[in-house]
Amino acid sequence: MSDYYAQLGDKLQTVLQGKIVGIEQENGEVTVIVAPAKLLEVATILRDDESFQCEQLMDVCGVDYSEYQGSKSHAERFAAVYHLLSLALNHRIRIKAYATGDVPLVPSVINIWNSANWFEREAFDMFGILFDGHPDLRRILTDYGFIGHPFRKDFPISGHVEMRYDEEKRRVVYEPVSIDPRDQIPKVIRDDHRYTVAAVEKVK
Repeated sequence: MSDYYAQLGDKLQTVLQGKIVGIEQENGEVTVIVAPAKLLEVATILRDDESFQCEQLMDVCGVDYSEYQGSKSHAERFAAVYHLLSLALNHRIRIKAYATGDVPLVPSVINIWNSANWFEREAFDMFGILFDGHPDLRRILTDYGFIGHPFRKDFPISGHVEMRYDEEKRRVVYEPVSIDPRDQIPKVIRDDHRYTVAAVEKVK
């Protein structure tokens, strides 16, 4: 199977030459890196070309590369990732488009795969990635008054506000978060006699 995907990567490189940023092959998976301006063209080729036949979009997800932003591998903070499946040829191809600019923006692929509708809404809701051309880009998992995008690396674990049902007002109300911030840095215990004892007993 790894040989098959190596050949698939070579085929993608040939067909998409001049249209993509590059191709990554790792762990038997193929990822096509594409600029947002070329996303729709490349997506259409992967759907219609007889060599690929990716007629099904399995998922669209966002990625926050804030810890790697500016590196050679991740020049931009946000990326939209499209997981494609060819039932006819029994293979999968991934497309990754890095969203450029202060406001992450990529074109919507809803006119290529209808299944992108809710997938793109979820990526918008969780990461704040905008999909240009989407007919109904609104939140899908959080409520309409939600502040921020919870899957971003800089989003506080406790959130910004909490909500409860107010008996007097007979509606849900928003209030400041009452949870104290927690230290999320893992604790590393370097000197603990239990580990020393366990190591000695293991040797015995």
